Amino acid sequence: MDSRIYQELDFQEVCQHLYDGIHITDGEGRILFINNAYTRTTGIQPEQILGRQVSEIEGLLYQGSVTGQVLKTKKRVNSVATILGLNKEVLVTGTPVFDSSGNVKLVVTNTRDFPELKRLEQQLHALTEEQRRANEELAFLRRRQAEGKELIYRSKAMESVMQLVRTVAQTDVTVLITGESGTGKELIANELYQNSQRRGKPFIKVNCAAIPAELLESELFGYEEGAFTGARRSGRAGMFELANTGVILLDEIGDMPLSLQTKLLRVLQQRELLRVGGTRPVKLDLQVIAATNRNLREEARQGRFREDLYYRLNVVPIELKPLRERGADIPLLAERFCQSFCKKYGRDMTITPDGLEVLTRYPWPGNIRELENLIERIIVTTTSGSAITRGGVLAALNASGQTSGAAPATGTLKQRVSAYEQEIIVQTVEREGSIRRAAQVLGVDHSTLVKKLRRGEQAAQNGE
Repeated sequence: MDSRIYQELDFQEVCQHLYDGIHITDGEGRILFINNAYTRTTGIQPEQILGRQVSEIEGLLYQGSVTGQVLKTKKRVNSVATILGLNKEVLVTGTPVFDSSGNVKLVVTNTRDFPELKRLEQQLHALTEEQRRANEELAFLRRRQAEGKELIYRSKAMESVMQLVRTVAQTDVTVLITGESGTGKELIANELYQNSQRRGKPFIKVNCAAIPAELLESELFGYEEGAFTGARRSGRAGMFELANTGVILLDEIGDMPLSLQTKLLRVLQQRELLRVGGTRPVKLDLQVIAATNRNLREEARQGRFREDLYYRLNVVPIELKPLRERGADIPLLAERFCQSFCKKYGRDMTITPDGLEVLTRYPWPGNIRELENLIERIIVTTTSGSAITRGGVLAALNASGQTSGAAPATGTLKQRVSAYEQEIIVQTVEREGSIRRAAQVLGVDHSTLVKKLRRGEQAAQNGE
């Protein structure tokens, strides 16, 4: 820097704008200068001390001066002095300034007001305490969001899924969870988060189908000031930035507009984003979990989903089987839902074996969510008795317009099993819209399902 700038500086002007009190003596202890802050802190006026020796004033205006110690030791000295006129203590720090020969030519003393330091200390403590409470509240909310409902299972299909979850949870790999609506995709995402090294960090869940397409981009990626009409003056961080250092769940990813899929692909590839209206990349450190009830491979084939994005998301696929293919889980889930809703509504009810049998036979097109809603409806609407029986389950299913899936009460075992099988097949074909798709869902060959349908039609014509 040009030395002329230093020459133009007025040290007295600079000192008068310092917040700390400044007290300067020469190498003999004669007081040369005090600033306004010194007078404010001590109440001592310039005319009372300027030109006088510190030794003359010691014991008259203040006590505990550090100037003499600095001159003697030629080192910085910290101490507490007392302003006698105000009967208050101040913190003083004396610092030596040396000439070219190594002699002390000046002693500069900073004077700080203890009450002001105490106020700042209390303010800092209050801010620290407020931050501690905010962090505890944030951690609590994160735990609540991640915990959700308990994952209950007994089937081999779900045990296989959980083994995969426990394996990949220790990595930051991108995971795609697929399955019909109501199969528990969000619960699997929770398990991945809870078992990961990012547990306790942000866990942001975004339902891509629930946010209007015109708002989804700014919600996910944020925006800069002036990016569009109504944008906040300071801009706003999006969901990806809020999830930084943690995990983001993109639920119903199959409903994301094609226009945004390119931007999402960049985030996955480069781990950075551009806010709407922004030019500066924002670096990201997070794990991405996606979930959908759609067949993204087929969606990509039909041109409704980017194929390159599908492969980027499908690094580790986790497929959840529908509840009808996880029969061993149905009694366990039903009994747990019963316990939970009995506690919620103050009831004391159990499910009888024949009630569980009907629940197990029903194909559950709405999966776990449908089972949960049915149990809640039964418990809320039951006015007498303490058991959920076969009749109660059938009544609840029929009241909601659902087919029970139960075999007829009369006929031989073969006839009743055949009738029940036929009912399942018809329901599945109606729901899926084609025999070929129904065969895939039921896990049988297309030709086998056609034969079973024809056999059922012939039986009905013969009155069997």
